[in-house]
Amino acid sequence: MSLTKYIFVTGGVASSLGKGIISASLAKLLQARGYKVTIQKLDPYINVDPGTLNPYEHGECFVTEDGAETDLDLGHYERFLNVPTSQANNVTTGGIYQSVINKERRGDYLGKTVQVIPHITDEIKRRILSLGTKNKFDVVITEIGGTVGDIESLPYIEAVRQLKWELGANNTLYIHLTLVPYLSATRELKTKPTQHSVKVLLENGIQPDILVLRTEHELTSDLRKKVALFCNVDPNAVIQSIDVSTIYEVPILMQKEKLDEIVLQKLKLETQEKADLDEWKNFLKKRQNPKYKVKIALVGKYVELPDAYKSINEAFIHAGAVNNCGVDLIYIHSESIDENNADIMLKGIKGILIAPGFGDRGIEGKLIAARYARENNIPFFGVCLGLQCAVVEFARNVLKLDKAHSTEMSPKTPFPVIDLMEEQKGISEKGGTMRLGSYPCNVKKGTKAYEAYQTHSIKERHRHRYEFNNFYLDDFRKAGMIATGINPETNLVEIMEIPDHKWFVGVQFHPEYRSTVLNPHPLFISFIKATIS
Repeated sequence: MSLTKYIFVTGGVASSLGKGIISASLAKLLQARGYKVTIQKLDPYINVDPGTLNPYEHGECFVTEDGAETDLDLGHYERFLNVPTSQANNVTTGGIYQSVINKERRGDYLGKTVQVIPHITDEIKRRILSLGTKNKFDVVITEIGGTVGDIESLPYIEAVRQLKWELGANNTLYIHLTLVPYLSATRELKTKPTQHSVKVLLENGIQPDILVLRTEHELTSDLRKKVALFCNVDPNAVIQSIDVSTIYEVPILMQKEKLDEIVLQKLKLETQEKADLDEWKNFLKKRQNPKYKVKIALVGKYVELPDAYKSINEAFIHAGAVNNCGVDLIYIHSESIDENNADIMLKGIKGILIAPGFGDRGIEGKLIAARYARENNIPFFGVCLGLQCAVVEFARNVLKLDKAHSTEMSPKTPFPVIDLMEEQKGISEKGGTMRLGSYPCNVKKGTKAYEAYQTHSIKERHRHRYEFNNFYLDDFRKAGMIATGINPETNLVEIMEIPDHKWFVGVQFHPEYRSTVLNPHPLFISFIKATIS
């Protein structure tokens, strides 16, 4: 008998219904009852990981502690559970096929014909089961990307179908998330799309145990009974997921719908004490009733798609609640800023964050925004490329190093204040070759960073190829911009500050990846605090 219970979450009718949020909410409720829970994402695309995907394609690329470039849903998992994920929490079709092909090349299959069944499905099952057994989780929730009926998802659906028979009905559970659309012309909710979606799932050999219905309007008891009857599920297992103002309300709603209780019953797990969500509710209360409100500009080049900066957006929500402050995030496209309109575009802004990114598109607008913040004493936060922009701007306008730049944007710049990391030279492949994952940093006392962290030794996650050029370190120090965070192993600059400024901090790492509801990131807390005062 399996010691770990496995829950599989599928979706139908439409994508982007919120499988990740439902999975994270259920995990939060089970965790709050004392169970050790993790969530895994199975992604059907053939990319080995999303690291080479344009943010317009797939939103933010989230980076784990162990250096995996993963789907942005893993960010939701961490923010809800306050527990780090790993490379094992994100599985892609590309990764599965790469592993199987490597085994075939080594001769592991002893001359057999390699097929989707059993070889691909066996590899999928191995990835699912190993996550639970290696880490001794009580419950593993596995979210399957896409919608049922997609060609790409079929191997995953078949793999989880097989697992029910291998592990037993009491150790596996299927949750299916669908849409119940509202037709305004007839003023009624329609269940037929859900029925068809479940039918497709049944054709693939899976009978859902629980249905979660995404809706804009309250579901009547008659409608729930109708869905239960046509889809062959228990009436109490038809769960409503109504639209809310913030994703952080979903665990509370799922608790009211008794989703966690139904899951525990079906998996034959002890119904321990009711989930304690007092801290969570306190966070929601602060978020919904802020004492202060500030406008903060997020300057980036992917602002048309807010999901490109998902972790930053959420970090502002977490840190805002700590400061009893509502953050009105103003997205500003870096290509739209120039010397003539900066005053107009940044009018009324209390803080400026320059977002991460790659390439030279929109870079001049970011430099202008950094200069505006520096010269007008507006709190400034530079993240990854944001730090590099602050350094380039300072070099040009304070050190008077004309045409100073990063060699990423200008390989022949006479003043390469940002240069390619030594370990990156000679690397031609793009996938998974950056400086990735968690690295140490020593923070100098008496600085804004130390004031935020309240500790000398920290670890933060990275995703970059270029770094501050230490050749110019002394010039910057003499001119008023100092390195306040250094990697003790490589001497790389991790944090730069301007001490005479109200709050001007640039970091080479990505602090947003570590921010969670119950553990907001100290730098974001400190930055927002500076914008209020």
